[in-house]
Amino acid sequence: MNKIIDLKKSVYEICQEYPDAVGILAEVGFSEITKPGMLSTVGRVMTIPKGARMRGVNLAEVKSAFERHGFQVVE
Repeated sequence: MNKIIDLKKSVYEICQEYPDAVGILAEVGFSEITKPGMLSTVGRVMTIPKGARMRGVNLAEVKSAFERHGFQVVE
């Protein structure tokens, strides 16, 4: 089974489908995602590209981190 991250989906949807995505996102600078309640509130409306802009994280680095963990990233 291919693990595909669709950047149009919300962070919540991605993390529901792939729970290991939480750790990957925290690793690249989305540390807030590990706080209780953040995923189920802000994560429902936030996409990875939007979050990267807000946090000042390079989107290419986020994509690269997912690819290192065996994910295919689509936009």
